[in-house]
Amino acid sequence: MDLLLLAKALILGLVEGMTEFLPISSTGHLIIAGDLLSFNDEKGKVFEIVIQLAAILAVCWEYRVKLLKTLRDVTGRRLDIQGNQKTQVLQSNQLVLNLLLGFLPAAVLGLAFHSAIKAYLFSPLTVAIALIIGGFAILLIEYKAANTPLANVSSIDQITKIQAIKIGFAQSLALIPGVSRAGATILGGMVFGLNRQIATEFSFFLAIPIMFAATAYDLLKNWQLLSVNDIAMFTVGFITAFASALLVIKMLLRFVATHNFKVFAWYRIVFGATVLFYYWHLS
Repeated sequence: MDLLLLAKALILGLVEGMTEFLPISSTGHLIIAGDLLSFNDEKGKVFEIVIQLAAILAVCWEYRVKLLKTLRDVTGRRLDIQGNQKTQVLQSNQLVLNLLLGFLPAAVLGLAFHSAIKAYLFSPLTVAIALIIGGFAILLIEYKAANTPLANVSSIDQITKIQAIKIGFAQSLALIPGVSRAGATILGGMVFGLNRQIATEFSFFLAIPIMFAATAYDLLKNWQLLSVNDIAMFTVGFITAFASALLVIKMLLRFVATHNFKVFAWYRIVFGATVLFYYWHLS
């Protein structure tokens, strides 16, 4: 058993779980961490796919009650329902439709540009620049939110189809490593009329289809790189990513109830500048 490899798996699992749902870019952090740990070869890329799956399963677990209820409402034959039950079914149908509409822009653009993005943009320098630009974007959006209240949607069931599509296009920006899928969807949601808590919750739900699709796509392309010899490494990374992601989800929901995202903006700017200086100096 390679203890050094297991240590790398543990570190990267923590990085994935702790950054996936914060507006600081998990992909960007994994690129930088993988580069620093010299774990950015083909096996490392497959490992990242596995731990991203663990993170999204953490969301499914946290929202398992609502997800199962939504699934029952959408797939069940409920022709005789009335009143409040009927309203709940309609809300479930609307949520599923909104998730589909939010999923499509990133899915289409991702399929079209996936190879080019991975070939040309997956580098620490690209991540550093995106982190800095994204940090200033968060500060600008938070400034507008503080001075001109943007939110008119205070429930996930009130999100309109147009808002879902707009948030979907905002999510597409996260195809660029370093932008942050969570940041793009949460801040995009705030710009398009959601309050901070609902934008965060919708970001969690929207992560489910896009991350499952991306994981399945990458696994189909790279399944031949999977090996039974790596089971221990994958297990350590998977469990670590799942547990840390679950913790972050719970903490973020409490955080956004009383705080804005400026602390993440300044973190992005400082971290991005540090990475930029480090890799620029190396080159």
